[in-house]
Parts: sequence; structure tokens; C-alpha cells
Amino acid sequence: MIQKEGTDLYRTLLDSETSREILRFYRPRKTECGVIIQNSTLGGALSLISELNWYIRRYVAELFLEISPELYCTRDFATDVYQRSNKLKETWSFSKLISIKDGQIMDEIWMEPHSSKEDYPHILESSDYVLEVWCAEYEKEE
Repeated sequence: MIQKEGTDLYRTLLDSETSREILRFYRPRKTECGVIIQNSTLGGALSLISELNWYIRRYVAELFLEISPELYCTRDFATDVYQRSNKLKETWSFSKLISIKDGQIMDEIWMEPHSSKEDYPHILESSDYVLEVWCAEYEKEE
């Protein structure tokens, strides 16, 4: 979860009795740009997101699920996979790069189909982190 500017998401989640209760079986990890909460299943992650939805709407700029090392997806894509509307494949045509610098999202660009992060050196050079994020097809149309 990437926190909104001016928010300490980790502290916010720990300060709330409600979120502490929701997270009692997890170990949230603070990062420069937000919080990572490890989960073992896609269904479990989506359930946890649903329980934390109030906090996500107020304090989170972007939320991603890591589906394999250094490959992320949106909540909508994960929901489609979970409901079997989409299948995980080797490549995906609806991906974007999220550029993070100094703990904040700096840029989002849609990738050309079948390209990789390395095809966008200008983004890689100007960022602390660059996440490749798979999206549901309808998210690109929005």
C-alpha cells in the first residue's frame, strides 16, 4: 500500500484499535512509501483488503498485490484472477509502470504490449523504484 502524501500509514494502522484487530495475525512492514502486508493466498489478500477498505480509501494513494517477484497487479486484476475472469500468463497486454521517488508516486505510464521495464530507461533512471503493474483490461479504458 502506497500512502498518500503527508500520511504515515504504518502509524495510522497501529494507532487504530480496529485496524490492529484486523491485522492481529499479520506483521505489517513499514517502507519509505507505505506498508507491506504479506499474505499467502490471493483470496486471503483480497479479504484483508476488503476489511481494511476504510483505511485504504482515506490513507492509501495506490494499492498493489505482488503476484510474483517484482511483478504487481491492481486490486481489480487480482479480483478478476480470483473469480477466474482472467488467467495468469507469461505476459499481459495491460500493464503500466509506476515510478516512485522519495516515497511518492511520480509517474504512471502505460506500457506497450509485450514490452518490459527495461524498454523505458527514462523512467528507470529518474526513480528510486519502478513497479510493473498488471491491470484489468477495463482499467486502461478509464
